[in-house]
Amino acid sequence: MSGRRVLLMLKPLDVYTARCTESSQLHRFRNPQILHYLDDRCKVHNDTISLCQDVLRRRSLDWEAFLCNRLDQPIRHVDLVISVGGDGTLLQASHFIDDSIPIVGVNSDPTRVEEVQEFSHDFDATRSTGYLCAATSGNFEQVLDEILKGHRAPSGLSRISVCMNNRLLPTYALNDILVAHPCPATASWFSFRIKRDGQESSPLVNCRSSGLRVSTATGSTAAMLSAGGFPMPISSQDLQYMVREPILPGASNSHLMHGVIKSDQTMHVTWYKKEGKVYIDGSHVFHSVNHGDTIEVSTKAPVLKVYLPPHLLQ
Repeated sequence: MSGRRVLLMLKPLDVYTARCTESSQLHRFRNPQILHYLDDRCKVHNDTISLCQDVLRRRSLDWEAFLCNRLDQPIRHVDLVISVGGDGTLLQASHFIDDSIPIVGVNSDPTRVEEVQEFSHDFDATRSTGYLCAATSGNFEQVLDEILKGHRAPSGLSRISVCMNNRLLPTYALNDILVAHPCPATASWFSFRIKRDGQESSPLVNCRSSGLRVSTATGSTAAMLSAGGFPMPISSQDLQYMVREPILPGASNSHLMHGVIKSDQTMHVTWYKKEGKVYIDGSHVFHSVNHGDTIEVSTKAPVLKVYLPPHLLQ
């Protein structure tokens, strides 16, 4: 156990502070309990951080804490990354981790059904689902000890690799990518086909739509599922794609608006609008595309090693 290096990745408190400020301005004349509730969210998150730090101090570990929004270089020379926040914190940290370093997520403030019901007439009290988080403040010490003793093994989750004009983008997507015009009211115009070993596996499909989403198995239960996709086993190495709101798809290719990209296949996309974006795991990481640019999407990315909660291992 001694000598292991651990990086504690923290969701910054200013995320909660901003939410508190916005909500206090909206609700202070209607329900003063809401501001108290949001202030309490800051306290719960901070208490979880303190707990994790106390647990690490009691073990012979070389560790340091770092705010995830300050990451700008790949994480190296550590044996374990612990993200404290929710799925978004783990997702953000994953962009700086290769397949040599495992990560475990701690959901610092899980959603409580009774709170969602209590405030349902004022605002949505739902927090992070912690879908990928193996620990909470209640069991973090136990989960960490099981990891350090080798009683838990990380799972390798597939990620999406994106090449633009034959240039590999530096960020791999754990959940999904979205190729779309930056203005949601503007139609996206593109074509795509799926290939295997350079040979066509599907015909060329021309699209005018709201964009193209491609998800991993991990991301298939997020935006993809909300849009009408299907959940995939988290261990699957395939990708799922969906053309968003296609405009008058022809009868001959309507069945190609939603499908699967096998692990040995690559999707080749050509963009035909003046401007566009490739969004990676949400809106914070994106790359611009221009008319005529080509985009290759595949699972040719290093897996992310994650210590998953038990319900995802069944």
